[in-house]
Amino acid sequence: MGVVCGKFTVQTKGQTEIIDITKLVARQIEQSNLGSGTATVFVAGSTAGVTTLEHEPGLLKDLEQAWERICPRDIPYAHDSRWGDGNGYAHVRAALLGPSLTIPFFHQKLLLGVWQQIVLVDFDNRPRIREISVQIIGE
Repeated sequence: MGVVCGKFTVQTKGQTEIIDITKLVARQIEQSNLGSGTATVFVAGSTAGVTTLEHEPGLLKDLEQAWERICPRDIPYAHDSRWGDGNGYAHVRAALLGPSLTIPFFHQKLLLGVWQQIVLVDFDNRPRIREISVQIIGE
């Protein structure tokens, strides 16, 4: 049994940008030299999250619109009143999505569905460089 930790960064535009990071996570598993186990993907920061979905234009638009219905940008947030940075909605969205995801792998291949990709969702109201950690546990 072994544990390997890796990192990579992604430049984002913010504004609920959804970025496919599946290949970057798969590369971390390949470099770990572990055959089977689990990989936990974690994004540092309180205005981004990680999940899986089918990364296709229609669904990306659907998800962006769903976030707008759940946590609209154009309503008052106490965070904005306190800090004045205008990204209260981004913090709420990220808290609901969550910062991490655990995916099993076997023979160094992620056990994702055919149409399932790992995505980073950056909700913030400005571009950022996001750091993603991948902790791989396996043998």
